[in-house]
Amino acid sequence: MFELQEPSPLSYLKQLSPTHRFGKVAEATIDRSHPNPTALDRNSIKVLSWNIAKNNQVRHWSNDFLAIVEQHQPDKIFLQEVRLCAIKQQIPELASMGWSFAPNLIDTLDNTYSGVLTATKSDRLGSQAKITQHQEPVTGTPKVSLFVEYSLGSDRDTLLTVNTHLINFVETSKFQFQLQEIEAIISQHQGAVIFSGDFNTWNRSRWLILLQMATRLGLTPAAFPPVEALKIKRFLLSPPLDYIFYRGFQQKIPNAKVINSISSSDHNPLLVELHLESD
Repeated sequence: MFELQEPSPLSYLKQLSPTHRFGKVAEATIDRSHPNPTALDRNSIKVLSWNIAKNNQVRHWSNDFLAIVEQHQPDKIFLQEVRLCAIKQQIPELASMGWSFAPNLIDTLDNTYSGVLTATKSDRLGSQAKITQHQEPVTGTPKVSLFVEYSLGSDRDTLLTVNTHLINFVETSKFQFQLQEIEAIISQHQGAVIFSGDFNTWNRSRWLILLQMATRLGLTPAAFPPVEALKIKRFLLSPPLDYIFYRGFQQKIPNAKVINSISSSDHNPLLVELHLESD
């Protein structure tokens, strides 16, 4: 169970201090099952990945998100920087899907978790969270990765999804340590993998560490047509920050899109379509 931390009666100035505002959470997940799970279409799995910048409790994000879902009909949704009320634990826009949420902190001012969320209409077999040992400066908060396993229609075939937000504003060795922990879990899974999120690869060193890990695990980065790739979040001339990697799939590259019609986040959503490789 999560240890909910109610806001303490501190002074106004003390409440504004990040070191007092953000509380720790247990390394666990919050799961909501779909009442009528459906099997994935092995020939077409649409994947949406988006850092929503903690804006899912405001109307313009809801409008953006619902428009994307209606137009593109994603089968699996990977969201980073999601806010979840610690009491209600509901996200109305995802009422028609099952989801798993992994928090990395609780904001004691409004009693909300922040973390990553993976949503789908298919059958979930299990979920696991991994919180970083290291913390980002100023706020003193860690980052989290969410591992969810799904059925692919048979007892022996399963899909492992990994939704992550990699640690920022720290030395490269701490960034690499988080990736090593993720790699250790993925390496235990023999089947198909989708690994997605905000990787904070804002310099070449971080980018190369990520690509080297992907190579060791047999993961392929989703490709985007050049005009679409230019829309992915970057810092000046840095490598992209957001990626979707996969293993055990083939990609329908012409269908890959980066949606830049949204206004609710400084990251643009990534959308790719995959199909399972033949045995």
